[in-house]
Amino acid sequence: MSAESIPTAVSVCEFICKSIVSDPDAVDVEVDGDDGRYELTVTVGDGDTGRVIGRRGRTAQAIRAVVRAAAAKDEAEVDVEFAD
Repeated sequence: MSAESIPTAVSVCEFICKSIVSDPDAVDVEVDGDDGRYELTVTVGDGDTGRVIGRRGRTAQAIRAVVRAAAAKDEAEVDVEFAD
């Protein structure tokens, strides 16, 4: 699946993650899924995983909430996962 199916959600996810990490060039968002249900897998550089997850996962939950809201514009449902 490509990012063209849900451009708003992908761009919002990339923007937020790149703003948080120390190495923005290492951020990669992969899209998987179809029929209005997608999964975004976010990969960040070494040492930046803790930054996107945050204490007790609060940053990750906030990112998920914002990206899900952005996905509503794309008329899709989105799950965000953070790869190690």
